[in-house]
Amino acid sequence: MLFYRAAVDLSRPTLNYLAGVLRRHRKAIGSPGRRLNPGRQALLVLVHLRKGDTFTELGAGFEVSTSTAWRYVQEAVALLSARSPKLAAALDRAQRDGLHLLVLDGTLIACDRVRADRPYYSAKHRCHGMNVQIIASPDGTIVWTSGAMPGKIHDLTAARVWGILRALDKAGILTLADKAYQGAEAPVVITPYKGKNKPESQKQANRAHAKLRGPGERANAQLKSWRLLRKLRCSPGKAGHLVKAIAVLQNYELTRG
Repeated sequence: MLFYRAAVDLSRPTLNYLAGVLRRHRKAIGSPGRRLNPGRQALLVLVHLRKGDTFTELGAGFEVSTSTAWRYVQEAVALLSARSPKLAAALDRAQRDGLHLLVLDGTLIACDRVRADRPYYSAKHRCHGMNVQIIASPDGTIVWTSGAMPGKIHDLTAARVWGILRALDKAGILTLADKAYQGAEAPVVITPYKGKNKPESQKQANRAHAKLRGPGERANAQLKSWRLLRKLRCSPGKAGHLVKAIAVLQNYELTRG
């Protein structure tokens, strides 16, 4: 087997942040002595999430077994996911930060499934995956991410299941969403006009809507810059925790990196 040096396009503060989380966890559970110190474990996890390296590749690169690499990643993902805010807390913080506009959008996290697994097949995207709902600020900062549902689920249905519409209506924050959310019960959720031969006023309203919504929808692209989320090769049920963990790291990278 050949080895080579490589770089990860993340900042040192992000590495230190994750290492600190792992260090405190080890101290809490009384597990100080391990093959890799918290800093090396944090680097292993970031390589996996950012570059999508397999556990076999991680084990070879960090001189640990494949099972140990898997355990290190699962531990870190669980700790990071637990730091992801609940929906009500996320909206409360958005209000305290003075956000008067949010963007709601759904994304499909592709997964390695066979066609027989119909619940995971998204006809819209023509692939198998998991539906994740994302609320972002107008500049694309991730405010909150939902758990994962089978890709067959429509965005509006997912928003109802996770209680997003009720929470947004209660918070009273104007939220822009695409046409998939038309029919939402929350008056604060604004969607574009549908149909052909629309009057000029509606066309102008749609253009303004898209102009405001576009930067916020970059949150999805930011998540997909972590290559692991481009196509999962693990249990689809883990998609939600992975997205939450990566969202925590992504926000830290943007604010502190």
